[in-house]
Amino acid sequence: MNEIFRDGLLDGQVAIVTGGGSGIGRVTAIELASLGAHVVVFGRREEPLTETCALVPSGRCEAVVCDIREEDEVDAAVDGVLARHGRIDLLVNNAGGQFLTPAELITPKGFRTVIRLNLEGTWLMTHAVATKAMIPGGGGKVVSITMTPHTGLPGMTHSSASRAGIESLMKTLSIEWARFDIRLNAIAPGIVGTDTFLTKYPSQFVEGAAETVPLQRLGTPEQIAWMVCQLASPAGDYTTGSVITIDGARDNHIGAWPPERELGPDGKPAQEVRRPRGR
Repeated sequence: MNEIFRDGLLDGQVAIVTGGGSGIGRVTAIELASLGAHVVVFGRREEPLTETCALVPSGRCEAVVCDIREEDEVDAAVDGVLARHGRIDLLVNNAGGQFLTPAELITPKGFRTVIRLNLEGTWLMTHAVATKAMIPGGGGKVVSITMTPHTGLPGMTHSSASRAGIESLMKTLSIEWARFDIRLNAIAPGIVGTDTFLTKYPSQFVEGAAETVPLQRLGTPEQIAWMVCQLASPAGDYTTGSVITIDGARDNHIGAWPPERELGPDGKPAQEVRRPRGR
């Protein structure tokens, strides 16, 4: 994947990537390591984390089983990384989840489950890494993965609420922790063609997804990983408190587009509109 950034760009950095066993988290871990960082992937199951590490060049990856919803586990895992490496330069809050359902069918337990994982888990990881490593160490960077559209996503009430909370958290902490030189940003992907999306969501939702994007195609995990790498690099040193949207203009989408045919000067269809495909 390392086809954009110079070799050794992140040499010497130590990065934690939560949810590193699949999808965006796995690809991000691989790309960070290919640029020289030592990456620690967090997740609840050891097997997918080990699979990620096997894909990383030069052994610059280790797996840590950790449920980010549990404060004691988070503290122990972060302490372990510091004991082994002495520093944490980058935290990528990628772990998260949701299930597609109408709001009236979400139970209080289901709502709390998503909020705990997405929002509280992000807070626990961010607070632990900041107070244990970045504040004493003189700074660092946090990148949290959220989602679009910001106008609201029917069927994802619980996830929309939690992701909005994460973005607000990053903005607020970017002000409070600027004095410690900690820079915090969010990346808001649109629909990304991960294995989870393509295989775990209803087929009718998956098959029509590209039609909701003005670019008429899904994003790729690599495109999100590359933005994480840019923020981790010196190019991201003055970027903090931002929400960077990567979604093919879906956040701006307000109606059916594109039309099936362009209209000529007389208002009648002029020609077929060819919809772009591919990456």
